[in-house]
Amino acid sequence: MSDSIGNLKNSGLQGNNWPWQYKVLDGLQSIYNALTGVTPGQQRKAFYISDTGAGNIPVDVYSFSIANVGAASGTVNGQVLPVGATINFDAGALNHTFISTSYDATGTTFLITYVK
Repeated sequence: MSDSIGNLKNSGLQGNNWPWQYKVLDGLQSIYNALTGVTPGQQRKAFYISDTGAGNIPVDVYSFSIANVGAASGTVNGQVLPVGATINFDAGALNHTFISTSYDATGTTFLITYVK
């Protein structure tokens, strides 16, 4: 195992500068966590919906996917989603989320997954 000072899981060589180096690295990790709102090991929960009516994707989701597996077209935010089509959305950056997205699966079936 490496004795690198960049490895917070290892005590390194524990030379004269070890306490100071560790405090600097720990402080940098704390700044990163505060700026991004993400902590190492943070977990998200995935949800699954099968819907045949109108509804909304909940607010503050990190990503979502809608697949039209029914026999007719539906709509997502007023745009047509044809039979057999799947659309995927990802907020694209650490801790960014979506606002509510509307859909209408009346006459068809939407399989919806999202991460919150």
